[in-house]
Amino acid sequence: MRPTAIIAAIAGLVAGVVAAIVTVAIASSNGAFDGSTTVITAGAATVAPVNVTTSQSDFDPAGIYRARIRGVVTITSVFPDGEAGGSGFVVSNDGLILTNAHVVTNSADQNVQASDVKPADQVFVRFQNGDQISASIVGYDLFADVAVLRVTADGEKLEPVPLGNSSRVRVGEPVAAIGSPFLEAGSLSVGVVSAINRSLSSGTGFAIPGAIQTDAAINHGNSGGPLFNSAGEVIGINAQIQTTSGGGEGVGFAVPIDLARHSLQQLVEHGKVSYGWLGVRLSTVTPAIADRFGLSVKHGALLVEVTPGGPADDAGLKVGGDLEQFQGTSIRPDGDIITAVNGHPVVGSDQFVRLVAEAAPGQVLHLQVQRGDQSRSVNVTLGVRPL
Repeated sequence: MRPTAIIAAIAGLVAGVVAAIVTVAIASSNGAFDGSTTVITAGAATVAPVNVTTSQSDFDPAGIYRARIRGVVTITSVFPDGEAGGSGFVVSNDGLILTNAHVVTNSADQNVQASDVKPADQVFVRFQNGDQISASIVGYDLFADVAVLRVTADGEKLEPVPLGNSSRVRVGEPVAAIGSPFLEAGSLSVGVVSAINRSLSSGTGFAIPGAIQTDAAINHGNSGGPLFNSAGEVIGINAQIQTTSGGGEGVGFAVPIDLARHSLQQLVEHGKVSYGWLGVRLSTVTPAIADRFGLSVKHGALLVEVTPGGPADDAGLKVGGDLEQFQGTSIRPDGDIITAVNGHPVVGSDQFVRLVAEAAPGQVLHLQVQRGDQSRSVNVTLGVRPL
């Protein structure tokens, strides 16, 4: 059996598979069903239209399940020291499947550094009719905890599920999760979106921004499975739970589908994903922090560290003096504060991280930077985020 553990109360949702014993591995729109929608085109992979029902009133989990279950799969990954199981979902007619990177790599194992992550020796995909076939790993993105598989399903009718828009998700809207908790394939759970724009650990030193928090029951083995909105569109990939006991306690997290779509497209086209990199560590400026330290702006992203020789350092961005703690936040009061990117106001560090992650290496960002009472414009050419 693969060695596993729970770190910092955040557990990934991979189920170990040996002699039917389940073990824990670390990760890490309103409306019912009556209209139609079309999912994405990712490089050479075109996803066919999927008919769904959409109204603006009732949430119909049974209807979502009936319409989507054939596009959800169970994944078994074979490693030198054992097997692990998770979930996934079909996104194209030519056999592309989305799941979590930690389902098909050893990134969930304790003490494995990001630079030492290895893919599984073999990966198998089991459909809802019980057929199991071998899958190849197109690629994986550790920064987003996303992996893309490909299957050649001779005689198997693939039924891709539609991808929604996670930027439109709102707290309180109903959601449905389908996957293989504890290897029980085709399991449905329902709940609501509890929070949005959470940050998750990716195991790389960089956070996964924009995560969706839900109280839908999510357990080990749900990793890589879809989180659907009431229109039957995937808004996230179930990835982590927060737990003190090792079990699901109503605090689950999903990688936002907008981020996963970016990974999907890059992995299909290039076999890897590149992110822009500024070379900074940041803290969010709040009104309370601004009042406590006499800052001249109430909102923004305050520089706490600047990587020597990195893009921010080359552009002349500076941190302040001694590091201080206030309300659990690390602060260097005299450091530069980023208040806008390309004309868009920055309200905090998580938002700024998302904006940088969406930009490509080599792209020039136009920053508005506050230093003391002076505001100035700074142009920064992004580097490539290191693993």
